[in-house]
Amino acid sequence: MTSLKIYNTYNNKKEDYVPIHSNKIGMYVCGPTVYDFPHIGNARPLVVFDILYRVLIKFFNKYSVNYVRNITDIDDKIIERANELKISIKDLTEQVTEVFLSDCKYLNCLSPNYQPRATDHIKEMILMIEQLIAKKFAYVKDGNVYFEVSKFNDYGKLSNKKPKDLISGARVEVSELKKNPLDFVLWKPSKVNEPSWDSPWGKGRPGWHLECSAMSEKYLGNTFDFHCGGLDLIFPHHENEIAQSVCSNSTNFFAKYWLHNGYVTVNGKKMSKSDGNFISIQDLKQNYNGQIVRLAILGSHYRQPLDWNLKILDTNKKILEGWYEYYTGEHAELDDEFLNILLDDLNTPQFITHLHNLFSKVKTGDENARIKFNSALQFLGLFNESKEKFYASKKVSHLDKAEVERLIQLRNAARKSKDFGVADKIREDLEKNGIIIEDLNDTTTWKYK
Repeated sequence: MTSLKIYNTYNNKKEDYVPIHSNKIGMYVCGPTVYDFPHIGNARPLVVFDILYRVLIKFFNKYSVNYVRNITDIDDKIIERANELKISIKDLTEQVTEVFLSDCKYLNCLSPNYQPRATDHIKEMILMIEQLIAKKFAYVKDGNVYFEVSKFNDYGKLSNKKPKDLISGARVEVSELKKNPLDFVLWKPSKVNEPSWDSPWGKGRPGWHLECSAMSEKYLGNTFDFHCGGLDLIFPHHENEIAQSVCSNSTNFFAKYWLHNGYVTVNGKKMSKSDGNFISIQDLKQNYNGQIVRLAILGSHYRQPLDWNLKILDTNKKILEGWYEYYTGEHAELDDEFLNILLDDLNTPQFITHLHNLFSKVKTGDENARIKFNSALQFLGLFNESKEKFYASKKVSHLDKAEVERLIQLRNAARKSKDFGVADKIREDLEKNGIIIEDLNDTTTWKYK
């Protein structure tokens, strides 16, 4: 068995992983902002960093690994979406969170040790802001609190850019209240009818970047091993997390290793609802077993771009159906030859190539190869259900009663706000998933096909 090698975005090179503490491995993954149903772009980090978690458990044992993945349930996008649908923020975030957790099960992702919600950690966020102000890294202006980027010398190191270069064309909030365009908000006053909490600076709510810093500190400490997310989070989110956490806690670093998965496109284009190529995980549930989606995601190296299309899904569907003919359900230790492949920066494409090679032996009747084959697939998060259940899954709706009721509530809210495009899309999705709905006056009823 070799050591774990990880490509560290912070240093732009592949490095041998050396734990900060050999018996306490900390891993933080930026979770969803629960304003809309998760899409295939959200599915990729879920699956990719689930593989990292499985490798760490295998390498160090599950009691040594502390995996935290947050849920952002207060944010500008959430407020805007709730207003569009004319429903409460609580109803929206609870419904989308439930769908997200269901999607995680569909993709067979192991549950993190902790899944903290931002609104449960306002006290910790206020404390961090107070520390930053006391240390003169933050300033107050008209009820807003801003982090002063010029006070942090290493700002821009993660994104490998100088601060002056980040200002040009960057996703920075423009405000006359800020000393510098790159300064970012830690606390902002809430508008009328927006969620708010009491603070030393008046009623308001936290900035997005602060939320992750406060939650990761609570569950993992001032410094920890892995911080993971998509490439789109490098700047400004992760860059800002580093700045505020290092300055608040007076540490030399925040996370030791930074992992980022590549972008996901759909048929070569950026995914967007306006282009009609927005693919939610709910969409995929209608026609594909979650194992097929998982295998399709793992077919590309996590750091490379992934172009999503029906061909990928159908190809992996055929592959998995062929493999399932040799399913045994037996559990065995993962062979070191397979593990070593994953220890090289989570090289899932090579792992899958190795599975294809082993499959040639399996088909000849080699029983040892068949056991090794099954254990490798199980480790990858596949072969997690019986052959009978896998083949039957193509004919059964994946939506339970609670999920159907939630979707109907969202549809009714969309109809009430005259957003008929959204309402029609939900109806179509339900029908594709084997659910028939009927509207009579102000009442909607439903049944399975």
